[in-house]
Formats: sequence, C-alpha cells, structure tokens
Amino acid sequence: MNFSDNTQNIILNAQKKLGKAFEKIDEIATFNQLKVLEAFQYNSVGQRHFAQTNGYGYDDIGRDTLCKLFAQIFGAEKAIVSPLIVSGTHALTLALYGILRPGNEMLAITGSPYDTLKEVIVGEDNGSLKNFGIKYNQIQLNDGKIDINKVLRSLNEDTKLIFIGRSRGYEWRNALSVEDIAAAVKAIRQFNNDICIMVDNCYGEFIEKIEPTQVGADIIVGSLIKNPGGGIAPTGGYICGKGQYIDKIASRVTSPSIGMEVGSYAYGYKDFYQGIFLAPHTVAQAIKGSMLVGQVYSDLGFETMPLPGEKCGDIIRSIKFDTQEQLIDFCRAIQEASPIDSNVVPFPWDMPGYDHQIIMAAGTFVAGASIELSADSPIKEPYIAYMQGGLTYEHVKIACMYCVEKLLSKKISDLIDL
Repeated sequence: MNFSDNTQNIILNAQKKLGKAFEKIDEIATFNQLKVLEAFQYNSVGQRHFAQTNGYGYDDIGRDTLCKLFAQIFGAEKAIVSPLIVSGTHALTLALYGILRPGNEMLAITGSPYDTLKEVIVGEDNGSLKNFGIKYNQIQLNDGKIDINKVLRSLNEDTKLIFIGRSRGYEWRNALSVEDIAAAVKAIRQFNNDICIMVDNCYGEFIEKIEPTQVGADIIVGSLIKNPGGGIAPTGGYICGKGQYIDKIASRVTSPSIGMEVGSYAYGYKDFYQGIFLAPHTVAQAIKGSMLVGQVYSDLGFETMPLPGEKCGDIIRSIKFDTQEQLIDFCRAIQEASPIDSNVVPFPWDMPGYDHQIIMAAGTFVAGASIELSADSPIKEPYIAYMQGGLTYEHVKIACMYCVEKLLSKKISDLIDL
C-alpha cells in the first residue's frame, strides 16, 4: 500500500511526541523481563518441562513447574495454569465457584461486570451463582475510581468476596492502576481482613512493575491468549493467589477429590513457557502501539482514552468517533492491515452474551487472541472503538497508517461531494 505523504507525516509527528513515554515503557519491560528470567532460573526450567503428557497426568512436571513459575512471577503463593481453561471468563468462573458458597455475597466494586460474566453471576436457570443461593451486589465507580467509602458501607457479614475488574470492558474510562487497587485493598483490610479480594487481571499483566497480588489482592485471574501468553500460547488461563483459595479453586478445575494432581496435555508445554518469557516485551510493544494510535487520533481531533502520553492501565485503546461509519471503517482498516484474513471484511453481528451488535476485527495467528492487534466495538452511541494488542510496535504503526489513510480519503471524498 502506498501511503500518502500526509499520512506518513501525521504518524511520524505523533511518534516524535512520545519519546519520553516510550523510554518509560522500555524501563518497565526490562524490569519485568528480569523478573521473569529469574523465575525461570530459580525453577530450573529445562527441556524436560516441555514434554507431551497424556492420560491422567500424574506427576506432570511440565504442568506443575509452569504453575510454580507463574506463582513466583506474580508474587503469589500458588497458581493454576492450564490449557484446559478455555478463556478469561472460564478462569473467573472457576475462581468464583471455588471460593463462594450458598448464602455468601459477592460484591463487585468496579461496576457491572462485562456481559459474558453477568450470566455466570445472575443468570436465570443456567447454573449461575444466583441459582446456587449466592447473593450479588455492585458499586459503581465514582469518576472512574473505586468509591472506597461506599464500599466500606456496603460490607456485611455475608460479604465473602470483593470483585475488582482492572480493565474497562466497553466503558469510556481508564483501566485501574495497581496503585488504585492497592488503596482499595488497604481500606478493606482495615475493615475486614477475612474477605477474599479477587481481581480480574485480564489485559493488565506486565503493564507495571508489580501486580495486584503484590499489593494484597488474594486472587488474580487472566487469559493466556492475552498478555501473559506473549502471543505464543495457543489457549489457556491462569489463576494466582493465596494457597487457601487456590486449593479450593483446584477442586472446581477438576474435582474435589483430585484437585490439581491430574491434568495432562498431549501437545506439550513449550508454547506456554516461551509465551510467558516473551510477555514483558510483547506487552511493551502493544503499549507503544496503543500510545501511538492515541496520539495520532488525538492530533486528528478525536477523543481517546487514555489521553495522549498518559500512563496506560491496560493494553486497550479507546477512540471515540463521530459516526458509525468512521467506527466501522476503523475496524475494517485494522482487519485489512492484519497478517491473517486480511481479505475478510468485518460486519456488525449478533454476538452471544451482548445486547448490541458487535463488530470485531481480528486477523490473528491464535484465534481471538487480544494480545495480537485487534479491534472491536458494540454498534451504539457513542461510537467507541476498542483497540488492543500488537505483537510488534511496527505492525501497529503500519496498521495506524491504514486507518489514517482510510479516514483521510473519506474526508477528501466528502469534500469533493460537497
């Protein structure tokens, strides 16, 4: 594709503005890479840990060492890392069912969970938490921050689990920082030290030098086809945290009688080890790409979240467009710039679990992997595109050129029509 001089200049000018911010991202990536490397060395990871296993998977050192590796990296006592966990929602579901019991209350303090998790919590006659007598309450964010005073007033003797969503779903707000989570954890602990605090850590891993488990969260949960899979892991999810909770959750991953003593994987574990090793660098690439897109679209007069040059809380970039057509064009340009299925044209469609039609652009090597460059959005006002991922900064930069070229060509066409 021959990009116009105008498009290339817009990209280069935006890139020049981000020099200091990029230096900070590189510093964090180096810190996290050292942390991951030391965990590999401490656990003496070797070729033997990559081996295929089958049957029950008793004494599977590849599986068991991978769990120890994640626990150390994320500052937790124990971890469950498994290709048998199919998504972030599945991992969250396992954790909730493992910890909560009939009569307990779950309190979400970052507003309503995203659509697919709602069915897990309050679905009707589908085996939801509600069907098993588990109560649910939620507290909205106050100007994008946890309303700590309201949280403390809402706690009662039945409250057994506090749920924090680190990312933002389809909301126009910044993701929470670890500092935000730490402040909430500290306040809750002063009030009640026995409540389990659980964080949906999806999209947030390796954004900062520390993770929520290192500031007092009991459990963090995520997907391996997001940040910690490094773009290499083909499937899977993880749950890290305190041993007393991980042991309970393990009874839901398999069964109460066997926990994590079993679970084989016939394809071997190399991709999971290599993925977590690459993750700090891959996340840094995605963040740089996100910041570039944010700067470019801000320069073009659009609102973006986070603001240009502002610290990112996750790998997602939100862009508010003026029209539905601009939103759809952006997603189609992302698809067109993809290495996989670049010939596919995305259209809005009725996606299970969502109230509005969704448009999704995802030309990824691992199907649905949001650490790879992708974009999606519900088709409703305000018209906000949610872009995430990017295995390399260079790919995001090129994709941004596709998007800008399409936007500018449409504007020129509109002027000609006038």
